Amino acid sequence: MFDILLRFGTLLTLAILGYILGNQYLGAPAGLIFAIAALVLPLVNSYVNLERLQQYIIAGNSENVPTVSGKWEDIFFRLQRFARGMRQKVRQIELQHERFIQALQASPNGIVMLDDQDQIEWCNATAESYFGLSYKRDVLQQINYLIRKPEFVSYLAERNFNEPLLLEQMGPAANLTVMLQVFPFAENRSLLFSQDITDLRKTEAMRRDFVANVSHEMRTPLTVMTGFLETVLTLDLDSDQRTRYLQMMQIQAKRMQSLVEDLLTLANLEANICAPLMQPIDMLSIITLLKNDAEALSHGDHQIEFAVDEQHDILGNHKELLSAFSNLLSNAVHYTPSGGKIFVKWEVDEHFQGNFSVSDTGTGISSEHLPRLTERFYRIDRSRSRETGGTGLGLAIVKHIANRHQARLQIDSTLGKGSKFLLQFPSERVATI
Repeated sequence: MFDILLRFGTLLTLAILGYILGNQYLGAPAGLIFAIAALVLPLVNSYVNLERLQQYIIAGNSENVPTVSGKWEDIFFRLQRFARGMRQKVRQIELQHERFIQALQASPNGIVMLDDQDQIEWCNATAESYFGLSYKRDVLQQINYLIRKPEFVSYLAERNFNEPLLLEQMGPAANLTVMLQVFPFAENRSLLFSQDITDLRKTEAMRRDFVANVSHEMRTPLTVMTGFLETVLTLDLDSDQRTRYLQMMQIQAKRMQSLVEDLLTLANLEANICAPLMQPIDMLSIITLLKNDAEALSHGDHQIEFAVDEQHDILGNHKELLSAFSNLLSNAVHYTPSGGKIFVKWEVDEHFQGNFSVSDTGTGISSEHLPRLTERFYRIDRSRSRETGGTGLGLAIVKHIANRHQARLQIDSTLGKGSKFLLQFPSERVATI
């Protein structure tokens, strides 16, 4: 305030001096002109600077400051500094907003922000894929107009968001199971959070199937053994009958023992997440063991041939690899009719990858069964598996061993013509003798 009064007093003093000097030397009219000029010129200067200030603000370029002097120079300097500070703050807010959006986009879960009318304010790419949304297209659209499942519409209308909602057949291929929940927050807005639990549901289903399958596999031999025991205990049998019943019980006991051993093997493989050590394994000795087992299992009913690359061995766990190879070969023997041919081969290809394959001329497998062969207890013909004494875990064990050795299990089969099972090992697992 004092500064304004001082400037006004200075202008008034200049006007009076101008009037006195002009009146003394040039007459009264000149003095009046000088007095008015002393008052008007500062106003004209201020008007010109105000125009400059207006243009400076409209241009929005805080660095291009007009050239001024006096008090206006200080005004422009302060304004420039204020504009720079505001620009930095805005930029910081923009960066924080961008990082916030990037973080939400990086989330593996779907996120949709809704206003107080349940209209979409923003959503990330994951939510777009879950619900078939497009942020650019669907912004400010009612969410219940876009997700039309009746259970979701009811969930949103009832406003009871204490429990999550499960939606099935979601995603581009309608093969996802999504769990979602709405979380209200400030100003009656809400956040729709969704999570893909497809794998979790599959795991739960596998666990239920696993328990059911184990119970079923154990119940059959136990039922048979219980019946034979009751027969032996309650009836007066001759020695031949008693021996025959005891032999049948022994077969069922061995079947249960085989099942338990396979379950323990599978459990150990799943529990041991570390890759096997790179120990050299003599493939010639492995093939010799396989040959002896296959001939004993075949009883001469099959033509079994072996081809071995004696210049290369494999690096890994001897026990695990022998188990995998043995499972593949025993399957070939069991599922190849008498007189059929089985060919076992170990070779290293041009990419220095190790290939262990078992081919047969057996019954073959339909294409619809191939993707599920390595599932636990999955059988194409359950009665046929019982006849061969299989537990339904052999290929699951092979797959786990292959994964632990960074190998790939490939299955090619034609119904009525035979099958080929190939374990392909990376070059890091191949050793030159």
